[in-house]
Amino acid sequence: MKLEHLSQVEELAKFRSPRFLTTSLYLDCDKGRLSKKEIALALKNLLNRGRERAAALDLSKEQKESLASDLELMADRAAGRLAGLSHPGLALFSCRGENFWKEFALGASPRNRLVFDRNPYVKPLSFVLDESLRVCVLLVDRREARWLAVRSGEACALDSLSSDVPSKIKPGGFQGTDSKRIERHVEAHLLDHLKKAAQRTFDLFKAHPFDVLFLGCADELRPEVEGLLHPYVKNKLRGTLKLKPGTGPDKVIHAAAEMEKQFKAEEEGRLLDLFISELEKGGLAVSGLRDTLRSLNSGEALTLLVSRGLSAPGCLCPRCGLLWLEEKECPACRKPTVTVLDILDEAVEAALDKKTGVRHINPPSRLDHYGQIGALLRYKT
Repeated sequence: MKLEHLSQVEELAKFRSPRFLTTSLYLDCDKGRLSKKEIALALKNLLNRGRERAAALDLSKEQKESLASDLELMADRAAGRLAGLSHPGLALFSCRGENFWKEFALGASPRNRLVFDRNPYVKPLSFVLDESLRVCVLLVDRREARWLAVRSGEACALDSLSSDVPSKIKPGGFQGTDSKRIERHVEAHLLDHLKKAAQRTFDLFKAHPFDVLFLGCADELRPEVEGLLHPYVKNKLRGTLKLKPGTGPDKVIHAAAEMEKQFKAEEEGRLLDLFISELEKGGLAVSGLRDTLRSLNSGEALTLLVSRGLSAPGCLCPRCGLLWLEEKECPACRKPTVTVLDILDEAVEAALDKKTGVRHINPPSRLDHYGQIGALLRYKT
């Protein structure tokens, strides 16, 4: 099942077993960045570490058997899914003691992780939904218009429009008078067609909100189409495609994916430019794990930037939820901290809880020179 709506996350979060732990597994399987061998090895390592952790837990024999069954089922199902999976992420949830199983193909790459808890670990799903852009593609020519929703490598037809616009004519008549009159008539019909297309785009935006709009039309029509778009919709326009209304879905998906990749790369570049500029002038930015955790703890962090795949151990205060690197006692409340295997997981969760933006940066990048992690700040104390 493909993850598409927040309602799927909310429904999954309702499951809770009174007796058994639930196993949640997230796997980055983006074949554009990783080979099949690398993905399979990451899965194998996750499951092996999971078996070691499950064996060390203070649980009854029946509870441990449930976890062991979870891991075996995940190994079997994941191996079967990977060969044909076209999505960049996979999420599996199991509680064999309650005969519970859910799986989702994800439209964005998650951090590899395996979690044992009383209920499914769903926070990364919300993040994946945010990372997977909702794209609307408007394809328009002089007579036709077509709208498609593109997300996670799939396209869905939203609407279409056909107008009776006369063809262009050749000059003729006395001193071109007839041709000019007919040309004005043709242009009036064309303008009406484009106005309808622009209004329909706005109506679709209200009914099916999208994050970005890609426009496919002839160069001669583009200025007029863009000028007719509602300001809300025009603000979503991120690029143009050399496609026509009759273009097949596969070509639309490929073109939109390439445009989205380019758009994200440009946006990431601008974000890193801002981050480095603020750092170099001692402004609203911090770098390195220790200072970044401090900015999260204080609420100063506006946007967390973290190199994808970065992990490090750390400490968490179970009372106030603050994050630390090595402190055995929480400096804020003086309570003993607990060791966590990956403080980056906790940092991402804390950021999401505090409505702090999170941007995973694909390595190698300029962020590598600043400890692979940093944050843009709301303010600086």
